[in-house]
Amino acid sequence: MAARTGIVPMKAVTGALPGPAEDDSWAYEIKWDGYRAIAFVDDGAVRFQSTNLLDLTARWPEMATLPTAVHADRAILDGEMVALAPDGTPRFELLQRGEVPVTYVVFDVLSIDGRDTMGLPYEDRRRLLTDLIDAGDHWIVPAHHVGGGQALLQAARERSLEGIVAKRLGSTYQPGKRSPAWRKVKVRREQEVVIGGWTKGGGNREDVFGAILVGYYQDARLHFGGAVGTGFDRRLLQSLQRTFAELATDECPFDPPPPAAVRRTARWVRPELVCEIAFAEWTFDGVVRQASFLGLRDDKDPREVIREPDATGLA
Repeated sequence: MAARTGIVPMKAVTGALPGPAEDDSWAYEIKWDGYRAIAFVDDGAVRFQSTNLLDLTARWPEMATLPTAVHADRAILDGEMVALAPDGTPRFELLQRGEVPVTYVVFDVLSIDGRDTMGLPYEDRRRLLTDLIDAGDHWIVPAHHVGGGQALLQAARERSLEGIVAKRLGSTYQPGKRSPAWRKVKVRREQEVVIGGWTKGGGNREDVFGAILVGYYQDARLHFGGAVGTGFDRRLLQSLQRTFAELATDECPFDPPPPAAVRRTARWVRPELVCEIAFAEWTFDGVVRQASFLGLRDDKDPREVIREPDATGLA
């Protein structure tokens, strides 16, 4: 892969929906469940960069014609690469498996023909973006809504989407920052976690693992966050088992270590893999309950994985 140079995208904090008195001061967008990707359009070519500055252009050959839909010789775009289920719902697991064509959902513009647009207010950037790109078979500029956050959140809930993002009107684009000017309000609980080990499987999983042991960083330490034993098909079980063998270590990466009952059957790996999980809730001990594996996140730096605040739009 290419050297790690480029633009680190602006990030949202997890939070609650703005109150009714603030509603008209915010714009609302659907939260897309995919890979964040910065697109660099330059003289008929396009390069895609991940959040952790890796070049992912070769992964999505269907995006090669994106520059033909851009009304500028050069542009830098921000968006999410998603895989859509037959009902039009984005599904991260489909993206992870590469089973369907992808769609680039473009929601911001950072530069047009060398002119930096990051210092412009959110609503001006959105206006420029709408005029900049024509919709195509593999990319869209989705609608945004000024005010009406509760209604959009309810629509996201009814369609089983991940949630919505609230963006403050007048806010600028702050590359590399996790800014309260952008709030992600989740309908379902999802969390990025670091894989630090696995437990031996039994029954039809005797030759692979039973569950992965996961955690998140806090105060520069990898805290144990529980076990995830569902969401794997046979091919994925075998593929991950081979990867675990390459990352095997005798040293427990969690600090403090997991409970003794976990350690008795645990095997450790170097904490280099990030995955995404869905789960029911956090326990008082800081571990996830009823967690299911959604997919690996090779676009994420393990050291940036923290426990997200438990703020959702769940009823």
